[in-house]
Amino acid sequence: MIAKSQHHWTGDVADLLRVGDGFRLADVDPRSTPGYDKDKVRAAEDLGTGALQLDEYQERLFAESRVDATDASVLLVLQAMDSAGKGGIIRHVVGSVDPQGVSLAAFKKPTPEELAHDFLWRIEQRVPEPGLIGVFDRSHYEDVLIGRVRELAPAAEIERRYGAINEFEKRLVDGGTRVVKVMLHISPDEQKRRLGERLDRPDKHWKYNPGDVDERELWPAYMAAYQTVFERTSTTWAPWHVVPADRKWYARLAVQHLLLEALEDIDPKWPVATFDVAAEKARLAAS
Repeated sequence: MIAKSQHHWTGDVADLLRVGDGFRLADVDPRSTPGYDKDKVRAAEDLGTGALQLDEYQERLFAESRVDATDASVLLVLQAMDSAGKGGIIRHVVGSVDPQGVSLAAFKKPTPEELAHDFLWRIEQRVPEPGLIGVFDRSHYEDVLIGRVRELAPAAEIERRYGAINEFEKRLVDGGTRVVKVMLHISPDEQKRRLGERLDRPDKHWKYNPGDVDERELWPAYMAAYQTVFERTSTTWAPWHVVPADRKWYARLAVQHLLLEALEDIDPKWPVATFDVAAEKARLAAS
């Protein structure tokens, strides 16, 4: 389906980016722009147009949940190697809507309390309430990515977690949440350039983490871990989408499109007034 607000796509973005049978991450060109043959300038225009539509859908979703008690919500799961652009997605895509309708959770290293529970314990506490767009800046998938690469859990436990994740996401979907899972796929060369830019600019030093260089040395292991994640957890109810991320403008436009499609599928309506509009107009005029 083509999102109504974006007319310059040459194909169904969700289908083009969805992880299906036989998918190989190694075959995805991080500089490609699947389904979009316009340039950066046109992409900025389309992003602006989409932002207006996204804002209206979000407000409709929020309003409907407050009046008609709908269970619908959206959860955007963002996963990526460092510097792939998760922050830009949150600022330039999700940031275009009213913040009161957004629930953002940035999952860091688990606390001792969180480690005392199952890995999904802290995740379940942050799922979006009805009417909200939830965003996981990193997520439960850290526990089968870093957990596997850094051997933070036994292999048998990592295997158990794939099934637990599928069951968890199925419960979310059955409860009315549209789960949009996105892996921003950046190339090692582009990541190196972006990390270098952070070192060159004093206003970016705060974003630089020396540990990112250590993680670069494990790139093949992380790509293998992501491939396994896609094979085990890209389901019919919560499929993965791999978004080429070397071109930030494309990644932002593509993720915006995926959110728009999820909201169009929900199709939230403006709640009907629970009072006599004409009578209230008369009372207001007379006041």
